[in-house]
Amino acid sequence: MSDSPDASDDPIPIETGSVVYDHEGNRLGVIDGLTSEGFEVDTNAEIESVDDEGHAEVSVPDDESAQAAETNDENLYGSEQEHDPGQEFGEGYIMWRCENCGEMGELEDGLPEECPDCGSEEVIKWRED
Repeated sequence: MSDSPDASDDPIPIETGSVVYDHEGNRLGVIDGLTSEGFEVDTNAEIESVDDEGHAEVSVPDDESAQAAETNDENLYGSEQEHDPGQEFGEGYIMWRCENCGEMGELEDGLPEECPDCGSEEVIKWRED
């Protein structure tokens, strides 16, 4: 606890549009989605201002910038070569994983209702690099 007047015991709500900071107070990005695991942060958002409640006003890219981004994505991923996830930083496969025994498998037919190895129903989606 801190005796600082800025410190508060009130919980801070996690909402879409809220700015996320690291432990040193640096802006990391803007919450752009809530998931069952927590929340997703857009680290590329251009924050114009932040109100007193911590919500960001994000600039909307003009048409030229958006088109340049699309063109860049096409250049990166639009080649005729097969794109093999896991070769670049941050890429990976979505698989299933048993939280009981650690068994993993591909999501070919969807998420299994139980682990084929141990029979546990604690099967989750898992990202594997």
